[in-house]
Amino acid sequence: MSEILKRSITGALYIIIIVSTAFLSHYLLLLFFAIVGFICLKEFQNLLKFRNIISYVSLVVLLYYFNFTEVYLPLLITYLAMTLVVKIFLLKDLYTLNDIPIFDGRKHLLTLFYIVPSIIFLTMIPVFKEDYEYVLVGTFVLIWTNDSFAYLVGKNFGKHKLFERISPKKTIEGFIGGAVAAVAVSYLIFVYIDLLSWWAWVILAIIVSVFGTLGDLVQSKFKRKADVKDSGKIMPGHGGIFDRMDSMLFSSTFVFIFILLIDYVS
Repeated sequence: MSEILKRSITGALYIIIIVSTAFLSHYLLLLFFAIVGFICLKEFQNLLKFRNIISYVSLVVLLYYFNFTEVYLPLLITYLAMTLVVKIFLLKDLYTLNDIPIFDGRKHLLTLFYIVPSIIFLTMIPVFKEDYEYVLVGTFVLIWTNDSFAYLVGKNFGKHKLFERISPKKTIEGFIGGAVAAVAVSYLIFVYIDLLSWWAWVILAIIVSVFGTLGDLVQSKFKRKADVKDSGKIMPGHGGIFDRMDSMLFSSTFVFIFILLIDYVS
């Protein structure tokens, strides 16, 4: 079986599972994300050369708390703020020449405020308001669109490197192509899913394009530090679950904050 065919089949199954669980049952969606979260944590800890069960327990406890109890707003805001701080430091550390500083000294912090909350905030979107499972799926569609067109445009027209030291194959042309495609698709989503305004979908497309690309770069630096090509082998043609979810995991915090802001001003 060719690599392209394997990649296509694996990607199609992944999409079918996400879409079907989102619409069938929130319990199924939570189970799916719990499994995804456990695998991502395992793959991420392998990259860090680190073993700790606390992050797995935290994922289960926080999934329950944020999905089945009345959330204490100051706690949610604090959790969001701490997650943002960690992700901002990861972006800053893209520009360091050697190791990621918190990579070496604060591995507990990374697992607890990078992978775990990224999963948590994704699961909170469908329970935020009625029918917001469409917003979750729409956000995934924007991520897939951005990734696909960034790859196609970059491969065929890319000449100027985006961040060559970390990801030699990424180009500025590819980034622009993915972002433009995501914005175009965001309007089509608005036409069929009338839950957010057209400008909100456009901003979501920009958020996932920018922060999804940055998340891919952050993960690439982790893999370069660990001296591996992929974070795992569970998805033929894609590598690991963390390889497939890196863009969504990094951008999920910013997507959730934007949804909170829309609700606040509406």
